[in-house]
Amino acid sequence: MSYVAPVKDMLFNIQHLANIEQIAKLPGFEDAGFDTAQAVLEESAKFTEGVLAPLNWEGDKNPSSLKDGVVTATPGFKEAFKQFTDGGWQGLQHPTDFGGQGLPKTIGAACGEMVNSANMSFALCPLLSDGAIEALLTAGSDELKATYLEKLVSGKWTGTMNLTEPQAGSDLALVRSRAEPQADGTYKVFGTKIYITWGEHDMAENIVHLVLARVSGAPEGVKGISLFVVPKFMVNKDGSLGARNDVHCVSIEHKMGIKASPTAVLQYGDKGGAIGYLVGKENRGLEYMFIMMNAARYGVGVQGIAIAERAYQKAVQFSKDRVQSRPVDGSMPGSAPIIHHPDVRRMLMTMRAYTEGCRALASVAASAYDAAHHHTDAEARKQNQAFYEFMVPLVKGYSTEMSLEVTSLGVQVHGGMGFIEETGAAQYYRDAKILTIYEGTTAIQANDLVGRKTARDGGQIAKGIAGQVEATEADLLASGSAHALAVAKRLKAARLAFIDVVDFVAGNTKSSPNAVFAGSVPYLMLAGNLMAGWQLARSLLVAEKAIAAGDDVAFMQAKITTARFYADHLLSKAGGLRDSIVEGADSVTALPLDAF
Repeated sequence: MSYVAPVKDMLFNIQHLANIEQIAKLPGFEDAGFDTAQAVLEESAKFTEGVLAPLNWEGDKNPSSLKDGVVTATPGFKEAFKQFTDGGWQGLQHPTDFGGQGLPKTIGAACGEMVNSANMSFALCPLLSDGAIEALLTAGSDELKATYLEKLVSGKWTGTMNLTEPQAGSDLALVRSRAEPQADGTYKVFGTKIYITWGEHDMAENIVHLVLARVSGAPEGVKGISLFVVPKFMVNKDGSLGARNDVHCVSIEHKMGIKASPTAVLQYGDKGGAIGYLVGKENRGLEYMFIMMNAARYGVGVQGIAIAERAYQKAVQFSKDRVQSRPVDGSMPGSAPIIHHPDVRRMLMTMRAYTEGCRALASVAASAYDAAHHHTDAEARKQNQAFYEFMVPLVKGYSTEMSLEVTSLGVQVHGGMGFIEETGAAQYYRDAKILTIYEGTTAIQANDLVGRKTARDGGQIAKGIAGQVEATEADLLASGSAHALAVAKRLKAARLAFIDVVDFVAGNTKSSPNAVFAGSVPYLMLAGNLMAGWQLARSLLVAEKAIAAGDDVAFMQAKITTARFYADHLLSKAGGLRDSIVEGADSVTALPLDAF
């Protein structure tokens, strides 16, 4: 079995949790209701299952390669990318003004999950282009937009992010690449950039690099960084491609996972300077780059959900096929498929609950993004933007950390066969690890959650969201079913733990920063756990009503079971996290440095 897109689960979220029909009432989205979502997702499923998924294993065995400065993608990738772009998938949620389809993020995110489940290495190329498009839409001049956006939106050209350098890592204050102003208004860019995803390849006609560099005389630190467009090939006034620019790939990394995605080291200015074009204003590059980063961070969170789904499907299939040992309850006289064993069921349910919870969370966050950008009421836009911004580090941090647990469980379900590469289970585990690192490590997401999203406003947004969780608790109690009451109990305990931590963070970040940041990642995990559990609790309520109406009973019953499992086995961890954060900070930093 390869990959089967979970279209029904995605549509459930889009319809009942993200409220697609409300999104379809927003200006610009009038034709993007449930019927459109269903049609688009079904087409995406056909493409990802039939074209991309079969290439995933090949990409791991036969990665992208570099020879004489030319990077060649895995066999089959170039042809698949042409099908991807010919199908209009790159422009799915980008403006119609530049050739996109203008669909909501709520629909686009679901399609993005499919692409990543099918082939994560492949999916990284369009993901980075999405970020470049967002940055140019927000900060690019009319001339830059006219020159680059239509080609990026179509997928004829691809985009990259060039942030870090050998000495800088995640500390962009240490960026040394420089840009020298020229008399014609262009700049000459010099420097070395590392970890450039799809920084060089043969799948598109041109590559549009967005590069952070310092203009001569700029202030030190992050305040002196500017953003530049540096194309691989120069673009003539008529839009045709001209001479090769002075940017070259000097090596590609040999990696633990996502091997088919070339991670390039790019050298700018070896032959006199790479010609670049300023995006926006000088010294505001980090601000513009964060537009790309936020788009990419959400996208990486979706990658975590995607790889977890793929690992789950693989583990389910293996557990149904693998015969070993007699069931402990004696229900079968001899050896049985291992799915009959309770601990295998526990692992599979853990994988399923994490994946469905995070998928629901990402879908709801996407709908908030759509409302934040398209709602006619300014206050509604403000509230949805605040909600979305709070959710981004959770979608990125929690979903990617959970993907490590899920893909590890996938290997475990396979037993010894999971440790053997030929089964394919190990690839998902290896591919998942990068997700907690790139586009900002989990700790960086947690720092954002603490500093910008909690301490800055005294925890008001966090507590406002907790109020929405409490309203769902009331709905569960009103339902009165055994499952609803059990989930309400766990949800309330997790919410109260969350509020305790929010108060601790808001009250101590300035006075005791080490104590707060010692628990920053556990806080992120608690918050993500609560928000995903909240969405599954909402799912349970929807499912109960559907069953009462006789609608798709088997699917809806599975929804209830999954929500109950999440509450009993995953949401129940919130109290321990609360204690480690609020009461355990001192032991994190107590050991003297020379004792390590």
